[in-house]
Amino acid sequence: MGMSAGVYGAADRAESIATIRAALDGGIDLLDTGDFYAMGHNELLIAQALRGRPREDYLLSVKFGAQRGPDGAWLGYDASPPAVKTALAHSLTRLGVDYIDVYRPARLDPKVPIEETVGAIKEMVQAGYVRYIGLSEVGVETIRRAAATHPICDLQIEYALISRGVEAEILPVCRELGIAITAYGVLSRGLISGHFSADRELAANDFRSRAPRFAGENLEHNLALVEKLRVLAQAKGATVAQVAIAWVMARGDDVVALVGARTRERLQEALGAEELQLDAEDLRALEHAVPPDAAVGERYPEPQMASLDSERG
Repeated sequence: MGMSAGVYGAADRAESIATIRAALDGGIDLLDTGDFYAMGHNELLIAQALRGRPREDYLLSVKFGAQRGPDGAWLGYDASPPAVKTALAHSLTRLGVDYIDVYRPARLDPKVPIEETVGAIKEMVQAGYVRYIGLSEVGVETIRRAAATHPICDLQIEYALISRGVEAEILPVCRELGIAITAYGVLSRGLISGHFSADRELAANDFRSRAPRFAGENLEHNLALVEKLRVLAQAKGATVAQVAIAWVMARGDDVVALVGARTRERLQEALGAEELQLDAEDLRALEHAVPPDAAVGERYPEPQMASLDSERG
């Protein structure tokens, strides 16, 4: 998303393409996108980066449903069966592929029963246009209803050292049903990357300029947590980002960490997390330094939090 939508600052197209290619060369085989990331721009960018690559060498995970006007205005969600199939047709064309590996609604459409949305994707699985069905930011009731309609591959949801709400109910239900977790926000939008500072100026369209965790005293408190992580990371000969990524990777074989690197430099740092082994003592130290409720501020602004099915009781 950061390579196209501008929500975390400007990105360079050539560097973005080079980063995607370097990720594939470095052993990464899952690319996650959304058809609404700059309204098709990101899919076209990925298609260019993938040119000449054998299709079996990578997996594509695509989110759909978010609606925006040409001026970027937010128009809500549409995960109705016709919208599912239309969005899929556009994604296949932009990406230049015959099928999507994992297709998922970006959020629950409150106007459409999840059974109808999943049922439409199921038809696309049967037709060969989709391999697996995923979900994103939904709660346990929706997960169970979706899984009763068709097997669900994974749930994409925010999960990080300072975003652990998934652990109470959602993660246990997913494990009960054999559904993996694809964790996004593992660096909390750069907050726990070790590279963010309190004096950093954010553009008006940068998501973090409106995010509660990056506001005023909240930011000061949360960056103090990062300094605790830095001490532990240095003791391991690692960076803060590597420790944060490795912590998510240590949650289990059914948890996949999504990393939103926009440059080859940040990508190489992230890849270093694969070499970092956290033992039980390391994990205890990390969770002592940053307990589950240590961060201050919600992960999204209030209106977005209220709309998340995953946050409903």
